[in-house]
Amino acid sequence: MEGSSGNMRSSEQREDMKKVREKTAKKRSKEKEDEDQDQIFNFNHKPAEEDEENEDLSDSEDSVYSGLEDSGSDSEDDEDEEEGSEDDDDEEEEEDNNDDVVVVDVKTESEQIQQTEEQTEKKKKKKKKEGVTKGVTEGEEEQKEDEYEHDSSDEEDIRNTVGNIPMEWYRDFPHIGYDLDGKKIYKPIRNKDELDDFLDKMENPEYWRTVHDKQTGSDIVLSDEQVELVNRLQRGQFGDVNFNEYQPSVEFFSKDVMLHPVTNRPADKRSFIPSLIEKEKVSKLVHAIKMGWIKPRRVEEDSRGHYYDLWASEDSSILAKHRMHLPAPKTPLPGHQESYNPPPEYLLTDEERALWEQQDPSDRKLPYVPMKFSSLRQVPAFPRFIHERFERCLDLYLCPRQRKMRVNVNPEDLIPKLPKPKDLQPFPTTQSLVYRGHSGLVRSISVSPSGQWLASGSDDGSVRFWEVCSSRCIKTVQVGGAVKNVAWNPNPSVCLLAVALDSVVLILSPSLADRQVVSSSERLLSGEQETEPTEGAGPVIWSETEGEELNQGIRLKIQHPKAVHQVVWHAKGDYLASVMPDHSSHLQVFIHQVSRRRSQNPFRKNKGLVQCVSFHPVRPYFFVATQRSVRIYNLVKQEMTKKLQANSKWISSMAVHPGGDHVICGSYDCRLSWFDLDLSTKPYKVLRHHKKAVRGVAYHRVYPLFASASDDGSVIVCHGTVYNDLLQNPLIVPVKVLRGHVSTHDLGVLDVTFHPTQPWIFSSGADATIRLFT
Repeated sequence: MEGSSGNMRSSEQREDMKKVREKTAKKRSKEKEDEDQDQIFNFNHKPAEEDEENEDLSDSEDSVYSGLEDSGSDSEDDEDEEEGSEDDDDEEEEEDNNDDVVVVDVKTESEQIQQTEEQTEKKKKKKKKEGVTKGVTEGEEEQKEDEYEHDSSDEEDIRNTVGNIPMEWYRDFPHIGYDLDGKKIYKPIRNKDELDDFLDKMENPEYWRTVHDKQTGSDIVLSDEQVELVNRLQRGQFGDVNFNEYQPSVEFFSKDVMLHPVTNRPADKRSFIPSLIEKEKVSKLVHAIKMGWIKPRRVEEDSRGHYYDLWASEDSSILAKHRMHLPAPKTPLPGHQESYNPPPEYLLTDEERALWEQQDPSDRKLPYVPMKFSSLRQVPAFPRFIHERFERCLDLYLCPRQRKMRVNVNPEDLIPKLPKPKDLQPFPTTQSLVYRGHSGLVRSISVSPSGQWLASGSDDGSVRFWEVCSSRCIKTVQVGGAVKNVAWNPNPSVCLLAVALDSVVLILSPSLADRQVVSSSERLLSGEQETEPTEGAGPVIWSETEGEELNQGIRLKIQHPKAVHQVVWHAKGDYLASVMPDHSSHLQVFIHQVSRRRSQNPFRKNKGLVQCVSFHPVRPYFFVATQRSVRIYNLVKQEMTKKLQANSKWISSMAVHPGGDHVICGSYDCRLSWFDLDLSTKPYKVLRHHKKAVRGVAYHRVYPLFASASDDGSVIVCHGTVYNDLLQNPLIVPVKVLRGHVSTHDLGVLDVTFHPTQPWIFSSGADATIRLFT
């Protein structure tokens, strides 16, 4: 069996070799004929070497990878005769190699490429030698070939002829397409993995300009001209650098009337005679109108219009099915009293008949008198029949009918969803310290900007300074009168306290700070008084203290014409405002400048009884609260910008938010009003949590907290979040009710203030104590 199979293989090989030899002989005879023809018709002495070479390469069976073409060197044109004999030997070897290619068709890709290159080089040497023997004489200079002679735009290095198809179709094949001769173009050897690609990216300087050609499967390095072309196209510019996109346009047709026409073509004959095509169309339309196929529009003479009955096609059942349909009330059915033969108990007696006649028609129980007849024939016509029908029509037409919509609402859904108080911490919850020492009502308290000292004023005629953390009274100043209000200077670089009692405002320097702060306070107080009195400040007298008062720390006295109820500092610490509520005078508010010792009355006329004032923390605005409203004045423009309606009977206190856009007002009718200045002039929210008059309100400087103190002995702390978004309203949540003060003479908590940095709150009451809640 093995011997027979071997004989079969050898016979097949002999037949294949025989076919190859016959084909090679035919090819040689054809080349010989072409050579003879070239020798006869050789006008230019330029052999068509390239065409023959391409023809040989395309027709030969051995061109396995025709995409790889080796460009032969031009220096081989001057080879001597000895190379010709070597070429003859190479030609015989080439035939053997061709046989090997046909018989042994299983080769590695690298061997095929190497063999193809050798064959191409040998053929080029042979062709060049023949060209030299044919057309070029000895001593003549060789003319170089024009490389663009046989070039065309269709053959611009496009070797793959598969067309515009997805190259993924050749993913599982060893080749990537076919050349012009129908031979397979094999894929190049690509053994690069991700690591090789990364190393190539790091080390190869030409990596950024290398692109992968999907049609040939090879990598192409772009030249500088090609990179510049790509950049220009990416920028949206033209590919050609010399192209001018703003060339002046040639106006072939312009507004100027030219002497000669643009074209010398004579006018058509059809432009002078009527159109025959249109005549035919018109005649067809006329015939159609005559035959009645086309009916022209008729102009209606009746211009009054048409009126339609909208309810002609409506059915009563359709209306009955309508969800909001209200049927007309029906007339009541007749009863026994309307019968022509009623029972005796339905007939009226003489007394009832006389009473019926005396009654007003609207008060009568029945609009008629029941009567009895022996037979239906004897019943007369009802005289009020038409009147009753008319009233029935009026009822149906004029009587309004409406459906009452009942909405079942859960009462819990009406309560707004507020966060839990434990999620809004920190806020004061427990009483930590009690400051005892005063013997009268503690009407006002104030905390220093550092938060270390607390000042309090009482009806016992003393001002006490307390250490906050230890509740120890550091200093007591006797001022000789009931203290209405105390206010600590908010400027941390000075240490001053303003005290209002009777008709005097005292400026105290308690010396409870370091030397630098005390010296800056002294410099502020040592300002000289102006020689020229300010307009409107005649009743106010500035004076310095002497003797015992100076030793206690009282540095300045500001004498007012009437009793002062409130003092308040500006944020910078140089200006001070005082309030003197009095109906009989326009001198209710004074603004003092401590550094220059001058005073002025900002208002020529006060509209209402001024209760309290406050400075805007940031902008040059001044808040003045009267009994019913709050007026906001612009100090720069010297005009009123806004008026807030508190909707309360008597405002008692006022506080401005540290941001300056919100104000809270407490009133003696147990209300706390929150105003949003950007929203409205009316309260955004009114809180009625207290049972008695609200005496004091306060904002915290840092935390979103505000508090109100009342005569019921409680302090209510609320969480008030103010958002930067103007479209979002403030969130106000009551979080804690603080109790501890004892009501005395129907007075409870008189003043309340927050610690400047900690979430602590101080309250002073009528029980002569001050309490700290933390």
